[in-house]
Amino acid sequence: MSAPVFSNHGCRLNAYETEAMKELAGAAGVENAIIVNTCAVTAEAVRKAKQDIRKHRRSNPGAQIIVTGCAAQTEPATFSEMPEVNVVIGNTEKMQPQTWVNLAPDLIGKTEAVQVDDIMSVTETAGHLIDGFGTRSRAYVQVQNGCDHRCTFCIIPYGRGNSRSVPAGVVVDQIKRLVDKGYNEVVLTGVDLTSWGADLPATPKLGDLVMRILKLVPDLPRLRISSIDSIEVDENLMCAIGTEKRLMPHLHLSLQHGDDMILKRMKRRHLRDDAIRFCEEARKLRPDMTYGADIIAGFPTETDAMFANALALVDDCHLTWLHVFPYSARTGTPAAKMPAVHGGLIKERAAKLRAAGDLRVKAHLQAQIGKTHNVLMENPRMGRTEQFTEVCFDTDQIESQIVTTKIASVRETQLLALS
Repeated sequence: MSAPVFSNHGCRLNAYETEAMKELAGAAGVENAIIVNTCAVTAEAVRKAKQDIRKHRRSNPGAQIIVTGCAAQTEPATFSEMPEVNVVIGNTEKMQPQTWVNLAPDLIGKTEAVQVDDIMSVTETAGHLIDGFGTRSRAYVQVQNGCDHRCTFCIIPYGRGNSRSVPAGVVVDQIKRLVDKGYNEVVLTGVDLTSWGADLPATPKLGDLVMRILKLVPDLPRLRISSIDSIEVDENLMCAIGTEKRLMPHLHLSLQHGDDMILKRMKRRHLRDDAIRFCEEARKLRPDMTYGADIIAGFPTETDAMFANALALVDDCHLTWLHVFPYSARTGTPAAKMPAVHGGLIKERAAKLRAAGDLRVKAHLQAQIGKTHNVLMENPRMGRTEQFTEVCFDTDQIESQIVTTKIASVRETQLLALS
């Protein structure tokens, strides 16, 4: 019998949970199984998951194929009806040790083929904390799961449930262990990170957690926060941005669009000027701040003028690293019932957004030439700056260490260190 094989799709949180599942499956003695951890963010993500499942079945005709993740949670019948699939388990079930015990070789045929409960009934914090994952230099720590918002295009709350937070003390203790193991950077992750604390006693904010980590883990060199909703950023987080150099100057913003009418139809909580104001204020506090952003192209009812506002937001907010999503209708969401934009036009607009992002990346890279950066090495020849920009070296460096170097030139989307 062979050890289980894991195939991960989607976000960092999914990747984090895949690492946790590896530990659970190993402890339970699961063998000869392929576990596909799916994503549901777009119809294309679901299609790719199905394609992956079929590929694994062709390559491994005798293996048990177990499907889990957000697409399995939101569309269990879609996957249980695939002849290639043996078992479908939900997002809550995949983190429970007993689930994996029931998938051990002597029990696999006796377990239910579909194990997906109502995720909206889940209220407890995730009990699957592991001590980070990623490279030997950077660890990702889940501090929050789920989402209480109901954006009209988004299926994720139905895959993840309502927002649940990991208590600050638990997070701090975990990060202390990671620092003791030699990690020089920790990234806080979650589905809706800026909602952290709303379900905890005294309803602390994300900024409170950040300040507490930096105070109680003084040996942690670098702390990052992943995707945030800028309208929910609190006073303490702004204070940390302006005063705490160990908080890295790179923020990924869940903006989604740059037109007020589209933002209202998306049921977002901010308007265009709110996004611009936040970016200006954060950059005043931290002049070296760089921004990434999620932007959707071709949302239903989007006119040329509305799209022009989205495109202009790239420059108005000085965005650098864009994640562009061509709009994809998700069954069961309000946006799926709105008048659609033609598919060819959606692709065209997405291409224009990506081209604008490419120009911003080029400008950012050129601006770094001659500057000195502290680079966290991910492997002997490549590391990342404080702004998460890749830097290549022509001589070996010590992996996981922070190296100070001057930038000599640019090669495509990477900086080159001075020899």
